[in-house]
Amino acid sequence: MKYNFDEFINRRNTYSLKWDGAELIKEFGLTERYDAETIPLFTADMDLPVPQPLVDALHKTVDHRIYGYSVFPDEYFAAIQHWFQKRHDWHFPKEAIVYSPGTVHALNVAVKALTEPGDGVLIQRPVYPPFTSAIEGNARVVVNNPLVLENGKYVLDLEDFEAKAADDNTKLFILCHPHNPTGKVYTKEELSRMAEICRKHDVLIIADEIHGDLVRQGKTFMPMAKAVEDSSHIITCTAINKTFNTAGLHCTNVIITDPDLRAKYALEMGMQLASPFAISAVIAVYNEGEDWLDQLKEYIDGTMEWIETFLKEKMPKVKTSIPDGTYVMWLDFGGYGLTPDEIHDRIYNQANVLLEDGHLFGEEGSQFQRICTPSPRPLIQEAMTRIAKAFEDLS
Repeated sequence: MKYNFDEFINRRNTYSLKWDGAELIKEFGLTERYDAETIPLFTADMDLPVPQPLVDALHKTVDHRIYGYSVFPDEYFAAIQHWFQKRHDWHFPKEAIVYSPGTVHALNVAVKALTEPGDGVLIQRPVYPPFTSAIEGNARVVVNNPLVLENGKYVLDLEDFEAKAADDNTKLFILCHPHNPTGKVYTKEELSRMAEICRKHDVLIIADEIHGDLVRQGKTFMPMAKAVEDSSHIITCTAINKTFNTAGLHCTNVIITDPDLRAKYALEMGMQLASPFAISAVIAVYNEGEDWLDQLKEYIDGTMEWIETFLKEKMPKVKTSIPDGTYVMWLDFGGYGLTPDEIHDRIYNQANVLLEDGHLFGEEGSQFQRICTPSPRPLIQEAMTRIAKAFEDLS
């Protein structure tokens, strides 16, 4: 089946956070302006239609007309195992899979289960803001190993990483891979070295790898747990929500191969039951969603190429590069010599486009904006044209 990702599907009045959440968006200070002409590109979900097998599976679930408490059938676990074996050559037993209603929830559970108040938790800024809230919101301490920007690419500072992992107070490392917002995909050597350092210093790892299916065509993603011989100190978060645009179905699958670590984590997680819709969705997309994903990746790659070319031609002071992974782009507006507030005002209030302010990812991102690209390309083109117009007096 050929999918038309240029099709615009109106999401207003469908309970969409990004399209209907005006009051919430203003409450969080994302913008002073939000109206019928606003183009929201700040949150990481897609404005693109999902795979037809997913639609069919959800219709079948709806048509049953009863939506009670549900259990996980064997085919649920088999679908997860099949996907990761086929797409990533990663093998793990059925019993290693622990359900969570979301990845942010899973991160919070890990922090509470595996550390004590006052312990240090290592992250790599600029990074997804809920990493910080999962740490500070649970009375733990952020330990930052910032990625270093060199010639337009982010690189890992392993010397700093080991120094901070070696601190007796550091108990947990939260890895974001592929990295959000920079799009960095770590090499096997980087992954294995970080894992070795953490094992050496008794630091546990929770790897948020929910963007792992969304790498550029021709690029390879390797789960951290696959990059090492012994992954017993690694917890991996996987999900269908980014890959297949199902964030509203609340389904993360956490992979923990070590029985003792899994028992400790599961005790903090408590009993969690997925909806029948989430169960149907996982089985459908992991068994029948591959063709759709390949088409989606080609489309997103094309959109990113268009954005990169547009910026070079119309806004050369904005620096960016096509990331190896994720569907976000990290735009550096520092060339304009404006304050972060001035950059924000031109994009949000003059262009009436909602991106995400880089300072939310840490001070390293203060001159940046994050754009989520999986929307119909004509919508992206309109948004970028508006932004260029808002900066044309400074060109």
